[in-house]
Amino acid sequence: MAVSEPVRVGLVGAGFLARTRARCYRRVAGGRADLRAVASSDPDKAMAFAAEHGITRVESDFRALISCEDIDLVDLCVPNHLHERFAVSAAEAGKHVVCTKPLTAFSGFDCERPAEAQRIARQEPVKMLQAARRAARAMVEAAAAAGVKLCYGENWIYAPAVRRARELAAAAGGVLLEMRGWEAHSGSHADYARSWERAGGGALLRLGAHPIGAMLHLKREEGRRLRGAPTRPTAVTAEVADLSRAAGLAPERTAVATGWRGVENWGCVTIAFDDGTRAVAFGSDVHLGGMQSRLELSGSNFRLVCNLSPLDQLQAFAPDDSVFAGEYLIEKGGGGAGWSTPMPDEDWTSGQLGMVEAFVRDVAEDRPPLADGGLGADVVEVIYAAYVAAVEGRRVRLAEIG
Repeated sequence: MAVSEPVRVGLVGAGFLARTRARCYRRVAGGRADLRAVASSDPDKAMAFAAEHGITRVESDFRALISCEDIDLVDLCVPNHLHERFAVSAAEAGKHVVCTKPLTAFSGFDCERPAEAQRIARQEPVKMLQAARRAARAMVEAAAAAGVKLCYGENWIYAPAVRRARELAAAAGGVLLEMRGWEAHSGSHADYARSWERAGGGALLRLGAHPIGAMLHLKREEGRRLRGAPTRPTAVTAEVADLSRAAGLAPERTAVATGWRGVENWGCVTIAFDDGTRAVAFGSDVHLGGMQSRLELSGSNFRLVCNLSPLDQLQAFAPDDSVFAGEYLIEKGGGGAGWSTPMPDEDWTSGQLGMVEAFVRDVAEDRPPLADGGLGADVVEVIYAAYVAAVEGRRVRLAEIG
């Protein structure tokens, strides 16, 4: 279902991610995107957001937004526990959907109390995996039934470094034998990220989803190119932990985020693929000094390293924090004193701009998204299988869990 340009966009949410998306839609080349409206659970926040980004209309809530006939594409910048419900409703209303990572998450769903969600996460992780998998499939199926696109908002896939690495790997013609990737910083912007009932997981889900999504995408494309079918993940092993509870930690000597309520702030997963290759991904909330996002690719006849953050294209020195006060330098940088590496254009280098531009074209030209709902569902399955592996202390085959 192609859409006439400009593609008319409605944002749901008015937080950190929504601000990034708003900037990117405004930068889409050729005026191909028209950011029409925003909706948020906080009306005052939505009004301020609209004024900041030149959005002329504020809708009272999500339902009002998806009822608008002049909205083609809805971008969901909301907590994980809302992804399935909002995506399905938007699709049923005939809207194309962008859903940020993770595509969905186990956050209790039918549980009556938050404590029950935490108990299942700790004691019955297979139930958690099955519920998350059902939710992801429901989103994919709703979009297919409505004839709309479900775009999976994994910006790493659209980052210039990863795009070029994909091209070079294809040109080399070899096989990706080992992949290593991680995203790490000192803790989430959002308080909801600290609990199972709203986030559905910790660092492995929030941060590890980035490298996992990129890795699954690269192997999927490689399999199609070399073998005529996507290479798929088959098994995982994993470890997760809340390292802020380590023995001997003192509050006055702890600069990383604390206060995690049942979710991990560190997680690592090893992924086995059906071609015999491996990948290792981790997410961490215990990394000071700014965001670190990196993907290392070891192929049979090549090696590629994608460094998304930090970059050293620009280096800055300040004797104290006041020199660059009010200026954004790098996510989770922790202040501007001393040497820093300000990001010249983080929306571009992170892939957020390229992703938004691609999704707008996908909708306008009726193209299948490079990052689609199917990829998002695969990421959800790998991560929740990793939680099973971590809790039960064993290797988990994805096919064994129905």
